[in-house]
Amino acid sequence: MIAYSIVIPLKDEAQSLPTLHNELAKALKKLNKPYEIIFIDDGSEDNSSKIIAELQKTNNNIKLITFRANFGKSLALSTGFGEATGEVIIAMDADLQDDPMDIPKLIAKLEEGYDLVNGWRKKRADTLSKKISSILFNKGSAFLSGVELHDFNCGLKILRKEVADELSIYGELHRFIPILAAKKKYKVTEIQVNNRLRKYGKSKFGFGRSWRGILDLLTAIFISDFAAKPAHFFGVIGLSLFSAGFLMDAYVTYVKLTTGTTQGKIPLLIAGVFFMLLGVQLLSTGLIAEMVTYYLAQKKKDRPT
Repeated sequence: MIAYSIVIPLKDEAQSLPTLHNELAKALKKLNKPYEIIFIDDGSEDNSSKIIAELQKTNNNIKLITFRANFGKSLALSTGFGEATGEVIIAMDADLQDDPMDIPKLIAKLEEGYDLVNGWRKKRADTLSKKISSILFNKGSAFLSGVELHDFNCGLKILRKEVADELSIYGELHRFIPILAAKKKYKVTEIQVNNRLRKYGKSKFGFGRSWRGILDLLTAIFISDFAAKPAHFFGVIGLSLFSAGFLMDAYVTYVKLTTGTTQGKIPLLIAGVFFMLLGVQLLSTGLIAEMVTYYLAQKKKDRPT
């Protein structure tokens, strides 16, 4: 039985691959347990796949999955997780910035009773602008999710197979794997890892891509927190808007009754009506979503096993 599955998404990393393989082989040999290395070539335009095919001739533990085009890191990781047969999965990047010698340390931390251990590049080998962007991004992600980690986007992480099987990773959600796991009540922690300078090629990291990922994060948080009880989400917002609109119109009505005129209050009256209508729509949406959720739950319960 495979103990460890190392999942490595990559794009145009031909120059790094021989060194990465040698470092991995050295680190994994010390573990003295069965392992597999799964490379996912995400539409490389260089000869990355050819180099991996050559490495397979010297190492039977290597698997290669090739995408016909660049579909993104999330799909690459999701595919690798699905292909993995090991009890424990180790995800890392192929650019040599992650240090394979940190793998035993991650395993030791996982064995303390955690389900996912995320790397923390406390001393980052990056430019000042990238460091500042990373700090802001991680602070924002921690604030929105309530998960207190320092480096959500670290490519080096270790997780149990059962955790990986439950995660739905798409868009830019590969950056938030620790958050997705924590939202499913798995035990998540972090540990400091070594971060090295990129030797070959250019970084695929982009400031805009990270922040666009925040939209995916908000979607994931909504699904994890309210998928089973959508009326709670839509109901609170809808009721708040309806109440605000009702108070606005009640005030305009009071002014009309006491002064005999609504001069200057027409915009407030219209706003009140708008808020109440919007509140009713959201309340209705919540009830419909609740009915759909109940129907799907009953259908799943009645499904023959």
